[in-house]
Amino acid sequence: MTYALDHVFVCCAEGAPEAERLVRLGLTEGAPNTHPGQGTACRRFFFENAYLELIWVTDAPEAQAEPAARARLWPRWSQRATDASPFAVIVRPAGGDEPDPPFASWAYHPPYLPPHLAIDVAEGTPLSEPAFFYIAFARPPALMPAQPRGHGLGVRRITAIEVGMPGGSAPCAAARAVQDAGLVTFVHAAHHVMTVAFDDARAGESADLRPDLPLVLRW
Repeated sequence: MTYALDHVFVCCAEGAPEAERLVRLGLTEGAPNTHPGQGTACRRFFFENAYLELIWVTDAPEAQAEPAARARLWPRWSQRATDASPFAVIVRPAGGDEPDPPFASWAYHPPYLPPHLAIDVAEGTPLSEPAFFYIAFARPPALMPAQPRGHGLGVRRITAIEVGMPGGSAPCAAARAVQDAGLVTFVHAAHHVMTVAFDDARAGESADLRPDLPLVLRW
């Protein structure tokens, strides 16, 4: 496989109080992060191959100024309770090579990265669908020893992502490319929802975190 899932994010309330649901469920929280110049911050949960990020806007003017404005994090976050999809899917290379992004994209140079590094942002993605990013320099969490990856819930790896989207239109080209790469499945749903499966859901357990988070976990 040329591409791998790096992480997914879910837009949440300021400070991500929703993260406490994940902690109570038995997930171990990693270090939080801030994005200077982008106006966002996040709380994160790491697994062997990918991670889950809860993200919110900390500085609305900063998030609405270039270069962050073009990434549309502000409308995605501020309209998450209405029509905007609160999700993003972030992809990285699966091996040592760095292939081109799997979708048409533009190079985002956020202020928190060195000038020579960029995040590729998918073009032509409606706010009603998830955002898609490609990070050529990203590496799996297993190579990030500072982050905890052991969980009381016993889960180790994210093995499937399913995104439910309202509306009857076909997914955009970027969504189809990510689906064709075997990273995400898109289905019709009454409301925006993401189902994350761990370890092929072998234990047969699940947790529906709605309405706190539009997430369903299966393990």
